[in-house]
Amino acid sequence: MFDPASSTNCCGRVNRRTFLADVGMGFTGLALGALLSRDGIARAPSSPLSHPAGRGVGGEGVPVGQAHFTPKAKSVIWLFMLGGVSHLETFDPKPALNKYAGKTIDESPFKKAVVESPFYRKNVKDFAGTPRALLNKLYPLQVGYRKRGRSGIEMSDWWPNLATCADELAVVRSMWTTDNDHAAQLQFHTGRHIFEGFHPTLGAWIHYGLGSLSDNLPRFVVLGNPPGDCCGGVAAHGAGYLGPDHSGVPLALDPKNPLSFGTPGATVSREERKGQLDLLQDLNGLAGVEYPNDPNLRARVRAYELAAKMQLAVPEVMDVTRETAATQKLYGLDNPTTAAYGRQCLAARRLVERGVRFVQIYDGGGGGGGWDAHGKLKQNHGSNCARVDRPIAGLLKDLKSRGLLDETIVVWATEFGRTPGSENSDGRDHHPYGFSVWLAGGGIKGGIAHGATDEIGFHAVQDRHYVTDIHATVLRQLGLDPHRLEIPGHKRLEMDFGQPIKEILV
Repeated sequence: MFDPASSTNCCGRVNRRTFLADVGMGFTGLALGALLSRDGIARAPSSPLSHPAGRGVGGEGVPVGQAHFTPKAKSVIWLFMLGGVSHLETFDPKPALNKYAGKTIDESPFKKAVVESPFYRKNVKDFAGTPRALLNKLYPLQVGYRKRGRSGIEMSDWWPNLATCADELAVVRSMWTTDNDHAAQLQFHTGRHIFEGFHPTLGAWIHYGLGSLSDNLPRFVVLGNPPGDCCGGVAAHGAGYLGPDHSGVPLALDPKNPLSFGTPGATVSREERKGQLDLLQDLNGLAGVEYPNDPNLRARVRAYELAAKMQLAVPEVMDVTRETAATQKLYGLDNPTTAAYGRQCLAARRLVERGVRFVQIYDGGGGGGGWDAHGKLKQNHGSNCARVDRPIAGLLKDLKSRGLLDETIVVWATEFGRTPGSENSDGRDHHPYGFSVWLAGGGIKGGIAHGATDEIGFHAVQDRHYVTDIHATVLRQLGLDPHRLEIPGHKRLEMDFGQPIKEILV
């Protein structure tokens, strides 16, 4: 029999028990109840993943904010280039491509090494493009390269500014993944193929494992345009089964409207907003008494409280015009080519400076990604590098001058590399067999190139690293053990955890 006293909301109406509870709390209950009903989570069932406020699970009840071991870093700035950057024209140049240009791999001296490699189809789920790549003609390097810094790391000439920071970089040239399409963007952030569903991203795990360094800012911030829906979309900064509490918070660079989904309105003064925040605190306190065992309610209340505080704190952080003219120039804000990405990098520094744990900056968002150079690679990568080179170098130099690089890990990454052969055009195809990323700061050794691909950059053959090894390295520097972050009831594969790349750690 239908019981109106225990039924859930229907057609916008509330049941009798809910109404009486809200009336018993006066306008407090009515206001909060309306907000939560609108969001569809009022009186939601308890989540098995939820834990008492202020506590982490971690298998051992480690308090949130308490690392598993002594950390070497506090924050991460994660620079992700969407579309698949060619390792060959950036951080892993191969002169053999110039020597044998025009020959197919099948015709070249490298066929046997490629086909008989033990990595040719090891752990591969989707390398459909590989046989075709054997028939494509080797494509010469589209830019010059040289040794950089005292360490002599080889980098292409498309990075003249970053080249001056070569001795801060640990370039990992032996990355591999299993997705040959742009869903590898999601895989790089979660460790899982898109067909396996949405899993927590690295930023979400850090959010889950560590407490905030700021009461007014989120722990996990997202800047730039996210990947297209075909590539994971917002799931690339999502939290999967950890719950939306731990997802990244997108912010805009407009200081007048950086948090469009949470602004109080242009007509609300600062004094009025403070009064609203005080009232909200009272409402939430009463709601906690009325609904003490609803973790989803607690999570949403915390989100409202943080959003309210952010309305006051975020505009100041995102207003990069508060920086000196010299600092703005360092990031390239004086140049129309570099200004947009420069503002994002400068905002990232301002965010970690104020206690944000993880800042994820997407470059080239939408569709497959702006670095997807199937054709016109020279034009594509030349212009893209010109946009980001100076801002990234400025970020590293600025962090170092302020003493922040020692406690901030900067990661530059992309979902996969590009093929040694051309795609019957003036570009390269997707290539998950071997590609490059780099890290700097936060206890990372500088001036080293770790791992290697073969002579034409086809396979990662020395010190190979699946994408989650980058995750494990970052977590290790933040004092977190990924195994101790495992959630009961959600089995992770061993490769999900990754292994820290000890060779690049101080």
